[in-house]
Amino acid sequence: MKISTFIDRPVLSTVISVLLVLGGLLALGSLAIERYPDIAPPTVNVMTTYTGASAETVQKSVIIPLEEAINGVENMTYMYSTATSNGGATITVFFKQGSDPNMAAVNVQNAVSRATKSLPSEVIDLGITVRKRQNNFLYQLALYSPNGSYNREFLSNYLKINILPQISRIPGVGDVDVRGADYGMRIWLKPDVMAQYRLEPSDISAVLGEQNIESPTGSFGENSDNTFQYNMCYKGRLEKPEEFGNIVIKALPNGEVLRLKDVARIELGSQSYLYSGEMNHCPSSSISVYQTPGSNATEVIEAVGKFVEQARGELPVDVDFAVLYDANTFLFESIKNVVRTLLEAIVLVMLVVLVFLGRARSTLIPIIATVVSIIGTFLFLYIFGFSINLLTLFALVLSIGVVVDDSIIVVEAVHSKLDSGCTSARDASVGAMHDVTAALVTSTLVFMAVFIPVSLMGGTSGVFYTQFGITMAVSVGISAINALTLSPALCAILLQPSSEGSSGLQGGQGGNTAAGGPGRRPGLGRRFIMAFEAGFEAVKRKYLSG
Repeated sequence: MKISTFIDRPVLSTVISVLLVLGGLLALGSLAIERYPDIAPPTVNVMTTYTGASAETVQKSVIIPLEEAINGVENMTYMYSTATSNGGATITVFFKQGSDPNMAAVNVQNAVSRATKSLPSEVIDLGITVRKRQNNFLYQLALYSPNGSYNREFLSNYLKINILPQISRIPGVGDVDVRGADYGMRIWLKPDVMAQYRLEPSDISAVLGEQNIESPTGSFGENSDNTFQYNMCYKGRLEKPEEFGNIVIKALPNGEVLRLKDVARIELGSQSYLYSGEMNHCPSSSISVYQTPGSNATEVIEAVGKFVEQARGELPVDVDFAVLYDANTFLFESIKNVVRTLLEAIVLVMLVVLVFLGRARSTLIPIIATVVSIIGTFLFLYIFGFSINLLTLFALVLSIGVVVDDSIIVVEAVHSKLDSGCTSARDASVGAMHDVTAALVTSTLVFMAVFIPVSLMGGTSGVFYTQFGITMAVSVGISAINALTLSPALCAILLQPSSEGSSGLQGGQGGNTAAGGPGRRPGLGRRFIMAFEAGFEAVKRKYLSG
């Protein structure tokens, strides 16, 4: 297809640009918004507790056997572990970029199952949790009592029963961590009394395991002449401090019975006293929300925020929510600054073009070309599966100065033809495109040849370079298409020969153009070029005459 086809058929050129703009606008509403691309590798967390053990004991008896079993899992890159002084153990396993997080969790779970025979029985009884989640939390929420009507245990219990299950069901939520202790039956042993009866803590644990249990009790009347069969039931696990206090420890030589309340103080307290939360000097408990690998952070936070607003109306009296951390706040603020920079760059570029071209109609063509290139880029971001993030927006900011160049080259080439005596805007546009088409295509391909190979890098760095480089290359490619189609068509419609005296929006008074007819005064850029050419000619004549 000849270049003159787009000049002779401006509707075709306009339709191409309109399709790019419409596609970009539609894609803009579907693109995900996030701070950075999904660069974090899939991670799987293994968590368990060895009650009463020190950090060193946890390291030797729990973490080392688990690490030996997990090491070598398919696509694993590395892992690190932490042991706390309250018996907590956490192992974080990292996998290669692009690995399936679901398969990674399954493989880790199988490895953990192989290691259970090497773990203490107390750890196996409490269980080992394997979850796939990112390390950094997205959202942190506090539940507090403004007037102090409820204590921390009640607030933590309310979170675990009413809030945590519903947030965990939100798509993209990998884990919800409650920062606060739930209710727990606390048995504070009296060492002096236990010493008198020659008791040890293990004796108390054994008695609790024997008498505080749930077990099947069977039924009676199955093989009898009675009409009905009855299932037997009993209370099961104990619930009140008084019930625990009546647990029999042992029989004494004098015939008396030693009970748990004789050797311990029993109360319904907190399961753990390692954490104490306050909000504005009021009791509080908080939860942290983590996302699953590959999920969209913005959508997850918005979904959690909507649920919080709905749950706020169902809270008890004197209980309220407070958002402690929202990753979207920083994200949207950062994106707003980048978008503002993008708009400022467009305005500054247009002002510079207006100053140097000196004609409103000539400036309108680069403005349209820039808008088409920027908006059309969003269509290809959607096709490539990218998101609106700081990298893609930064690439658009940098590309503004590049995408406007192609249309400026076309406009200047057409003006050069008109100033040299061409009396038809259509002929000037055709002639100008024959002169600059090869240069436009070559410069565009060279620019794209720089960024496209960089986008093929692998690993975490490759994710950054891919979105940045592809965005730059696509925007410049669209600007080249626009310079070959819409820009020359607009030049043939908007620009007029200098001799007709209407190269601007309104005819100027005074001054002559290069063609010798009355018209607008040449722009600053054209005057600078004319002055440079005149000076060069003067120097050349002086040098040749000497």
